[in-house]
Amino acid sequence: MTFLDGKLLDLGRRDYQEAWEIQKRLVAERQAGAGEDTLILVEHPDVVTLGRRKSARENVLTDEIPVVEVERGGDATYHGPGQLVGYPILFLDGDERDLHKFLRAIEEGLIAACGALGLAAGRKAGWTGVWLDGGARKVASIGIAVRRWVTFHGFALNVATDLARFRAINPCGLDAGVMTSLAEALDREISVEEVKPLVARAIGRALGRNFR
Repeated sequence: MTFLDGKLLDLGRRDYQEAWEIQKRLVAERQAGAGEDTLILVEHPDVVTLGRRKSARENVLTDEIPVVEVERGGDATYHGPGQLVGYPILFLDGDERDLHKFLRAIEEGLIAACGALGLAAGRKAGWTGVWLDGGARKVASIGIAVRRWVTFHGFALNVATDLARFRAINPCGLDAGVMTSLAEALDREISVEEVKPLVARAIGRALGRNFR
């Protein structure tokens, strides 16, 4: 398989609004035929984002965490410390222009990254995301947007996230108790920094990109 070149942009820990503005700038560049495909990796302070699903606002259960309405698909999602968030900014061309295929590729990359850590992750019929324990526990959420065939928004992988923070919402319309993390599943300490290279490599392979 031939891999296209791309850029890995590690933002460390950044405010959600700042990372969102960076996404939009990169999207505009790709739409204009400039820049390059980019995978942003970032960790956010506490924030809840609402996708385009009508029920999203109803699934916010507290006003203690900032809420931001965004362009992606999906419902209410929590981001916070200990969670690795990835935003693939890609120009889709040719047979890549299949959004279901794109979502499945993100899932495939995250499943492979979990596998590299010794976890048997997989999909759950009817639900976008990545699951553990045969579909009983959700470890990663996915919600994307596409404008003129340039993708943005992306995935959130719970690495060492404080799972109690999910009680602020019904995550993707589900009970907060369904959420798990790599740390919980592995029963050991694990950091976002440890997981970043695994995820960047696995997501790159799944999306046909060499993020460098």
